[in-house]
Amino acid sequence: MVGGSPGCASAHARQTRQARTSAGERAFVTMQPMPHDSQALRKPRVLSGIQPTADSFHVGNYLGALQSWVAMQDDHDAFYCVVDQHAITVEHDPALLRRRTLLSVAQLMAAGLDPERCTLFVQSHVPEHAQLAWVLSCLTGFGEASRMTQFKDKAGKGGADRATVGLFTYPILQAADILLYQADHVPIGEDQRQHLELTRDLAQRFNTRFGPTFVLPSAAIVAPTAKILDLANPKAKMSKSASAPAGVLDLLDEPRVNAKKIRSAVTDAGREVTADPEGKPGVTNLMTMLAALTQRSVDDVQAYFVGRGYGDLKKELAEVFVETFEPFRERTLALMNDPQTLAGVLADGAGRARRVARNTLEAVYDRVGFVPDSG
Repeated sequence: MVGGSPGCASAHARQTRQARTSAGERAFVTMQPMPHDSQALRKPRVLSGIQPTADSFHVGNYLGALQSWVAMQDDHDAFYCVVDQHAITVEHDPALLRRRTLLSVAQLMAAGLDPERCTLFVQSHVPEHAQLAWVLSCLTGFGEASRMTQFKDKAGKGGADRATVGLFTYPILQAADILLYQADHVPIGEDQRQHLELTRDLAQRFNTRFGPTFVLPSAAIVAPTAKILDLANPKAKMSKSASAPAGVLDLLDEPRVNAKKIRSAVTDAGREVTADPEGKPGVTNLMTMLAALTQRSVDDVQAYFVGRGYGDLKKELAEVFVETFEPFRERTLALMNDPQTLAGVLADGAGRARRVARNTLEAVYDRVGFVPDSG
């Protein structure tokens, strides 16, 4: 059951459900049906976003998040956004941000997101995100925000003197992203768990102080088999910001480029293809990737390569990778050459997102005591 936003008037019959907090307490959340989609009454709502900070998604993005996003379209009321407002918390090039935002949308569609089965939009197209973030900022303690470990990590890399207030408060904007749509579930990695806990804390604080308003979202943790490591440093997570180019498999690279990276991937002592995350992280990473791309278990991959060596594993993975992602690359490039289609998808997605977001924000503004806009 999806939580809609409680409106200012009582035109709709209200329903009450119980949402459990992480401490096992119960919070009663009052909800109304969302008028934009009757299916929202039958499906749990999910919300997730991705930053447009690179020229290509990499295989870690695909296996770690996008595959689950695609699957969730079938049994969830799914909202997916390109979070361009989060991308400006660090220094950026405006023209590059604009291109990468559209490129992200094209890649999401190429990966299998269907605008007919999900709401796909750009964060800045829905001004209610920033408006709700301000209200939540006024409920967030300075010490509470200071404890966010990702801010400490990013500020440490760029220098504390160059860290912006936006970088400091972006977990609050992330909370607004989630709460605005009354999401039941949020697919996240372990590194985002702290931010979701902040989101739940803020939702419960608002509900306690001003009355039942927000659904308390639960985490949908990405399966551990989807964790892909750096090809050049298999003890680190594959990441565009942290990895050298040789360690990242970008989905929009030419097939021969990625095949060469796989053949050059760091492996371990010996030649037996066995899964051992501690003793053989490089080989285990390649096996994990092959298993995920061919929908097999790592044990099945290990059995398949009995009596064979690392070279055989790399050769097969390179072939499977090219076969899997060449259609993705072609579809993305075709969409980038069709700006009218992209513009139409984003206009429709923003319209659907705003209908939900506006209901939530109106309820929030009413509860905190703002005078309603009669215009």
